[in-house]
Amino acid sequence: MTQVKTRFAPSPTGDLHIGGARTALFNWLLTRHHRGIFVLRIEDTDVARSTQESIQVILDAMTWLGMDWDEGPYYQTERIDSYREAAEKLLREEKAYRCYCTPEELEVKREAALKAGIKPKYDRTCLKRKALIRRGLLPFVFFHPMKGRPWWRI
Repeated sequence: MTQVKTRFAPSPTGDLHIGGARTALFNWLLTRHHRGIFVLRIEDTDVARSTQESIQVILDAMTWLGMDWDEGPYYQTERIDSYREAAEKLLREEKAYRCYCTPEELEVKREAALKAGIKPKYDRTCLKRKALIRRGLLPFVFFHPMKGRPWWRI
């Protein structure tokens, strides 16, 4: 049997939520039951809201709950370069495309969908656009619709 390896990946934007603690506990218990590896990964890519204080609160809460980890904590921001490389590879292979919609444009689309009573989702506005670059706006990278789902901003 292969070794069980689970992870808990909280976002450090505030206190550890009870739902997050529950997820961590279930993963930790499963891992310990099977003598596996429990990984703590900090999802700190929301740089506008992630704080060092929130990271410390998470670490302290995990310790207080008696949950130790075998690997980590790993920080997602330390891997940004590898994500950029992966995104560029997907773009070269035409398995992804860039989206240059502004947050304001996306919010207008979101509000229109909600008003129409439908679940908001990206409408692939930029799928057929060629090399559109708006000054100062970082694009999102989306998986090609036949290959997957939205991914991350690079």
